[in-house]
Amino acid sequence: MHKLKNNFFFFFFFFFTPILILIFFSSINVLVFAGVKEDPFTPKASLIRYWNKQISNGLPKPSFLIEKASPLTVVQSVAFSKLAGNQNELAGKLPEFCSAANLLCFPDVGPSLEKHSGDVNFKEYAEKNFTNYGSGHLGGFDSFKNYSNDGNSALNSFRRYSRDSVGHGDKFATYARNTNVPDQSFNTYGTKATGGNGDFNGFAEDVNVPNMRFTSYSDNVNGREQTFTSYSVNANAGDQRFTSYGKNVNGAVNGFKSYGNNSNVIGSSFSGYGENGNGANGSFTSYGENGNVPQNNFKSYDDNGNAAVNSFTSYRDQSNVGDDTFKSYAKSSNGAIEKFNNYGNLFNEGTDTFSGYGGGTVNNQKFGFKGYGVNNTFKDYADKKRASFATYAARATAAEMAAMKMKAASGKPVNKWIEPGKFFRESLLRSGTIMPMPDIRDKMPERSFLPRVILSKLPFSSSKIADLQKIFHAEDTNSSMYRFIANSLSECERKPSAGESKRCVGSVEDMIDFATSVLGRDVVVRTINTNRSGKSVKVGPIKKINGGKITKSVSCHQSLFPYLLYYCHSVPKVRVYEADLLDPNTGSKINHGVAICHIDTSAWSPTHGAFLSLGSGPGMIEVCHWIFENDMTWAVAD
Repeated sequence: MHKLKNNFFFFFFFFFTPILILIFFSSINVLVFAGVKEDPFTPKASLIRYWNKQISNGLPKPSFLIEKASPLTVVQSVAFSKLAGNQNELAGKLPEFCSAANLLCFPDVGPSLEKHSGDVNFKEYAEKNFTNYGSGHLGGFDSFKNYSNDGNSALNSFRRYSRDSVGHGDKFATYARNTNVPDQSFNTYGTKATGGNGDFNGFAEDVNVPNMRFTSYSDNVNGREQTFTSYSVNANAGDQRFTSYGKNVNGAVNGFKSYGNNSNVIGSSFSGYGENGNGANGSFTSYGENGNVPQNNFKSYDDNGNAAVNSFTSYRDQSNVGDDTFKSYAKSSNGAIEKFNNYGNLFNEGTDTFSGYGGGTVNNQKFGFKGYGVNNTFKDYADKKRASFATYAARATAAEMAAMKMKAASGKPVNKWIEPGKFFRESLLRSGTIMPMPDIRDKMPERSFLPRVILSKLPFSSSKIADLQKIFHAEDTNSSMYRFIANSLSECERKPSAGESKRCVGSVEDMIDFATSVLGRDVVVRTINTNRSGKSVKVGPIKKINGGKITKSVSCHQSLFPYLLYYCHSVPKVRVYEADLLDPNTGSKINHGVAICHIDTSAWSPTHGAFLSLGSGPGMIEVCHWIFENDMTWAVAD
């Protein structure tokens, strides 16, 4: 018996002492490691040791980068590392993982069990699933005001909402405004409704990467009116999709006004819109104005309809580039009237393609193009007797092109959409210059890197995207999360351009490895803060990195992904500058900027924003720009 006790004591001491020591050190880090101010076993402490080992110059560590390290504690890091080895287990603990590791994850929004017999007025409401909500309502209206505003994400789903209602109205005002990544789904919304209206006013304004889906929206309705006013204005990237919208309707009216204006790279897709409808009326007014590279796709729009009237007024006017595709549009529609007035008058030429437009088995259609823009292709177009073309521009004239070149030579911005100060010439980098400071604010969701021990166990490949979908609850291929993952993987796996080295990194250690592999171990990383963003500044004292010699650097730019992910690539033949930025009126210092000047632009696209702004072409000029907030550049230390 005595021997058994000794064996038990030995077993307990041998196996549990290391664990007790770890717990002990972790619990007293404030007392023992107060000078370090960091538990020596955390991911952040591990990063600091790795930095000291890999970077040889002993310069102060950049707080802006160290702070992006994983906030996980020792215990959390060990626990989630174990879970990462079994993706099913990690997927089951996703909310806890995302919260502890500071990741971008969307909540799983289940069906709403709330019952409302009468009209509702929602304010300050978010992340709900309205299923079979408002069905069969008679008269009245539901109001959604200040819904999901000012957040990081807005995930809401409206399924079978207002179905079979009569004379019922739905009003969405200032919905998802100032939200970073709104994801809204309207599925079979207002189906078989009679009368009433749906009004979206100030919907998804000033957002980043919106993902709006309207599927089978207002199908089989009778006399219902839908209006979209100030929809996705000032938005950045993202897509709007209308699938089987307004199908089999009778006398429906749909109005899009100030839709997607002043937005950057917004895509809209209308598939099966108004198909087999009777007396449908659609108007697109000030749609996509002053945008940058808008993409719109109309497929099987108003096909087989009767007496449809659609008008496009000031559509995509004064936008930069952009493309619209009309495929099988209004085909075999009876008595269709389609009007394009002041459509596609781009500041910089884009492309419009009309394929299988009009035609079919009927011939009483009318198509009018008045003041229509440049560079358009008509294939399998309806009988020309049905169409009228007034003041239609085939392409910019030689005189117009000459005028643009003269304006470029004057040094003034050529393209008004490109933000002033976003690109500039190297000659402006001298003390005393007053220049506009572009909006350099970081508009990405706040996230942290993952520890290497966890990152190494997670898949990162398009061939493993199904595993990533499962882990991050992105099984819906129409969801924002799926699109973020798929797009980032595609960009990371893209073949490098000539002379480029690239790598996507999900940890600071990986970023250090890539930067030092290109530049050596004596390196410095720099970024900028956002003071005075969007206002004019006066350039103060300037420091030329590496003595102003042409060198190479490593630039790292954020990608949208659940954890913090950077696309890093080598940038050859650049000059790097640091400059104090002063208030033009008082001369006081308000910021410290980092600028990169690309000396060789010969491989850049002719439609690059720098050339659209400065009025030149590949290889003809150098191009400079400021580093944006939380982007960074690595260079050899002076």
